[in-house]
Amino acid sequence: MTITARQFMVDTQLRARGISDPRVLDAMLRVPRDAFVSEPYRAEAYEDHPLPIGDDQTISQPYVVAVMLESLQLAPKDIVLEVGTGSGYVTALLAELAAQVFSIERHPALAANARTAIAALGYTNVQIFAGDGTLGLPAHAPFDAILVSAAAFKLPPALLSQLRDGGRMIVPVGPPDSQQLQLIRMHNGQPIISLRDPVRFVPLISDQT
Repeated sequence: MTITARQFMVDTQLRARGISDPRVLDAMLRVPRDAFVSEPYRAEAYEDHPLPIGDDQTISQPYVVAVMLESLQLAPKDIVLEVGTGSGYVTALLAELAAQVFSIERHPALAANARTAIAALGYTNVQIFAGDGTLGLPAHAPFDAILVSAAAFKLPPALLSQLRDGGRMIVPVGPPDSQQLQLIRMHNGQPIISLRDPVRFVPLISDQT
């Protein structure tokens, strides 16, 4: 897969639909999405839809990924938590945009595959853990930003508590047929919520229930 396919994705799916953050666009041009999907789906790697990655999980539509990344307004010095590593594609994008990325995935096989893909691309500022994403990673908190790649029925309190004051979290919230991205900014210890795009993600599952 050539960089031409990535350029076409960036131009037609992202820039043409209003994604304008140059750092996000550049990261999505640099990171090869085809490196994070299995051989049967590689020809579709830059198309405008999700793709299966095993364990009933998917790699998200490129446009939705770009919306989430742009909403977080990441700075090069930021420390980021990702909940739902999945294929590792978004993890790699976060590694391009932030200083350090901690990612957690509840499916050990997916976590292992993502580690392999991330290492093959040479990223050294990423740590991937297998575990319950709703609990976050308190040992590494607080975080400047949190990106959640699965839909919660309500905001996970543990994740809110691990967000630095002034930090941002982007998370899909709602039941399977009615999810919406929510951007949360912590201000003086209180979450300020802004509603973003309607989306459809796999559910965020807690081992505590």
